[in-house]
Amino acid sequence: MAGQVWSIGQVMKLLKPEFTDLSISKIRFLESEGLLSPERAPSGYRKYAQADVERLQYILTCQRDNFQPLKVIREHLEMIDRGEEPPAVDQPSPPGGPAETEPAGGAAGVGPAVIRRAKGPIRMNRRELVRASGITEAHLVELERHQLVRTKRGQQWYGQEALMVCVASRRLRDFGMDTRHIRAIRQAAEREAGMIEQTVMPHARRAHQADQQVSKLASEITQLVIHAHAAMVYDLLEH
Repeated sequence: MAGQVWSIGQVMKLLKPEFTDLSISKIRFLESEGLLSPERAPSGYRKYAQADVERLQYILTCQRDNFQPLKVIREHLEMIDRGEEPPAVDQPSPPGGPAETEPAGGAAGVGPAVIRRAKGPIRMNRRELVRASGITEAHLVELERHQLVRTKRGQQWYGQEALMVCVASRRLRDFGMDTRHIRAIRQAAEREAGMIEQTVMPHARRAHQADQQVSKLASEITQLVIHAHAAMVYDLLEH
């Protein structure tokens, strides 16, 4: 595929099977943060080369599998640009393969378990969640008591969101942040979720809007809110 280039829309379609929440707005946000710099055609359209696609794939893998913030990812990319070897990131399993966990001390070095996401949603029972996240049963009980972690609605299994909260809670404890702090994060998330629902509701009421279109709109708005939230937190910390 040497010499081949893609438009931003083609890149999104190319990577979306692997990164299901990917959107054009998210790619543009990563560009605005200086993490991506595709060539521009005279007409102004972006031209993504193979190296650009691989760079984007690396960024998305760091975010999804290792829960790394943009500040850390930027540092890794700067190492790559200098010809240095960045910390290894966990690579997803082949499409259709099972989700696996890697024990402590693995290549990514991010804790007791690094998740290799298979194509499709993660489904874990209670024992699998404890093992994969590295938390104790008592820690999980505490998170559930405060409704910070729960099974999927109407189901008996835990999804990706529960896993991410458990991993984040475990790692934040190392810095002295306990369940009270996680509750504060949850309260902020509830306010943002309510705002997103109010924004999407008028579109959902339109008869010609299919459920799939509404879901796609909600996903894109959610990504923008998350990006804005993260950017503002970093801005406040830097000032």
